Amino acid sequence: MIFADKLIRLRKKSGWSQEELAEQMNVTRQSVSKWEGAQSIPDLEKMIRLSELFGVSLDYLLKERFEEADEDEDNGTKTTNLSEDVPRRRVSMEEANAFLSVKAATAKSTAIGAFLCIISPICLLLLGAISESGAYGVSENAAGGIGIIVLLLFVVAAIPIFISNGSKTEPFDYLDTEIFETEYGVSGMVMERRKNFQRVYTRNNIIGTCLCIVSVIPLFAAVIFDEENELLLVAMLAMLFLLVGVGVIFFIRGNIIWESYQKLLQEGEYSGQRKKRRPIISAVSTGYWLLVTAAYVAYSTAFHSWGDSWIIWPVAGLIFPVVIVFVNLLTKKEEEDHS
Repeated sequence: MIFADKLIRLRKKSGWSQEELAEQMNVTRQSVSKWEGAQSIPDLEKMIRLSELFGVSLDYLLKERFEEADEDEDNGTKTTNLSEDVPRRRVSMEEANAFLSVKAATAKSTAIGAFLCIISPICLLLLGAISESGAYGVSENAAGGIGIIVLLLFVVAAIPIFISNGSKTEPFDYLDTEIFETEYGVSGMVMERRKNFQRVYTRNNIIGTCLCIVSVIPLFAAVIFDEENELLLVAMLAMLFLLVGVGVIFFIRGNIIWESYQKLLQEGEYSGQRKKRRPIISAVSTGYWLLVTAAYVAYSTAFHSWGDSWIIWPVAGLIFPVVIVFVNLLTKKEEEDHS
């Protein structure tokens, strides 16, 4: 095993990202990236610092042999153990390329599925406003029935996309939850592809953010132009949904591919420490959205305001990241208390 692979293993075993290791070493993240990509090696002073940081010998770091740092139970010091079993999984170059190809192929269709779900209420909103205005002779029952049918058709069109994409990525689910090793060259390949994708990722986020911001402009314009015209207001609300949906397409396509790189590198949300917290986050997320759904149904039923209570969902969406941050802080504090 070469130095680059040993460094990756030691860093991931410690649950550090490249940025965190760079801070410990007083170097840039790019330097750590080059070390792990076998593009350069640290000087002797930094090698000594690495050996002290991870509790391994210089001999272990410099010699190309297969061994892993382990803790000696007798004296509490770190020694090397040649008989230590390898981690449960090692991701090969072929497997990494297959995963990246699947994520790239499913990113576009997943984004389209999300877009269909976002715009699904538009027809219901427009027909509801038309029936109330009485301009086109559409009854309230007909508007509600047709609108709900169209909404369901959009959702039904999106469901096969999500199920199909889920089945394609299912063989790689362990990347989300398990701490794994990568074979020689995999990390370097992933980092190179991520670097090449950086510009597209940034562009997609900029476009998505701008579309979400400008989506409210038509609604405000309608209020300024004729705030008494309910049909115009609803039409501009529909435009808001449409623009947000297009923005989400850019967000999802870029982030799915970017996250695939993060998963293979075990950085960011997919670092060792974050993976340990993932079951807690998943349970909290499920409970949160179940409560939101229950609140939506209860409020809409009690006050007969199905046309207005949709506001619960965007509000819940804005609060959700705050909840996740709070849970992360609590779990992190608990980990520190137990360490």
